Amino acid sequence: MYIILIINILYLLKPTNKLISIFNEIDDPRRDLTKLHKLNDILLIGIISVICGADSWNEMELYAQEKEEFLRAFLALPNGIPSHDTFNRVFSAIDSKQFELCFIEWVKTLAKLTDKEIIAIDGKTIRGAKSKGKKSPIHMVSAFACTNNLVLGQVKTAEKSNEITAIPKLLEILSIKNTVVTIDAMGCQTNIADKIIEKEADYILAVKGNQEELLEQIQDEFKFAKTIAINTNQGLDHGRIETRICSCITDFDFIPKKNSWINLKTIIRIESTREFKNNNKPKENAIRYYISSMETDAAFFQNAVRSHWAIENKLHWTLDVAFSEDASRKRTGNATQNFSILTKIALNLLKKDSKSKVGIKSRRLKAAINNQYMLKILNL
Repeated sequence: MYIILIINILYLLKPTNKLISIFNEIDDPRRDLTKLHKLNDILLIGIISVICGADSWNEMELYAQEKEEFLRAFLALPNGIPSHDTFNRVFSAIDSKQFELCFIEWVKTLAKLTDKEIIAIDGKTIRGAKSKGKKSPIHMVSAFACTNNLVLGQVKTAEKSNEITAIPKLLEILSIKNTVVTIDAMGCQTNIADKIIEKEADYILAVKGNQEELLEQIQDEFKFAKTIAINTNQGLDHGRIETRICSCITDFDFIPKKNSWINLKTIIRIESTREFKNNNKPKENAIRYYISSMETDAAFFQNAVRSHWAIENKLHWTLDVAFSEDASRKRTGNATQNFSILTKIALNLLKKDSKSKVGIKSRRLKAAINNQYMLKILNL
């Protein structure tokens, strides 16, 4: 049985395997005299151990020690298992930008983006990474493919306000042709819209008070417009009845024809009303506005705006609940950013197991217990 397992491992992890070949491109930051362990071994143990539930350098070492026989079937390990200090030093020193680029190249081998797929972009603060004397903890801006259910890439910014500069950098390195990029109000900037169009994609951008003049123009349009396309959607979930009315205008009177928003074709209003069945809570009402470079029916915009929240529910929430990311205290060098990439590699691989009926946290436990399942995850 174990011989068959080793044969499966060797076949799975042959040099042509994209997971290995792409991450082999990462430069080793160590001096030759201090290299007791191969960088490839450290990287693969890092990825595999995080899939299997390791959330710290100590747990990474513990997993490798307990699974040494399994790991030796496909890793060199010339000087045994690296210590937790070695994992810490190496992942803190690896060039995070290079690691991110390798991650993005690897995701391209997993994801086949569908035409007009929604790519949601949003930021998440890793609160546990805050150090004394620092103004704020590290903030990661990620892109999430809503149909593929995959993280496409990430970039780091020191503060939430710097999302404005981080988003164009992320867009530059992503392949998003023929997709639809959705971003909240922080990303409603003309240069971001320009970059999306340059990448041959479309945009749907939320408009709030940070674009005060544009917001007033949109509100005036909806007050006086004669032709408005409307789509209504109603749903019941967890004892709440939510009604969402999506209204769209393509013929503008109050927005100047020569406005600074490239390819602006549609303005959108979403009116949502939430009622509670089993208590006396008052109705909750909200109105949100968006601009888009697309001209299509209101039902598409209704779905696209709703799909954007997948980045909160399927990525940010999962990172905190299944990977305890907010509790992470890693802060030395590039450790926070690089460990965040490890968790996203693990999350993408675990999510590709579409047949599993258990959650991500349970899949991590199953991978730690069952070597065959671990191999299945790596092969997806």
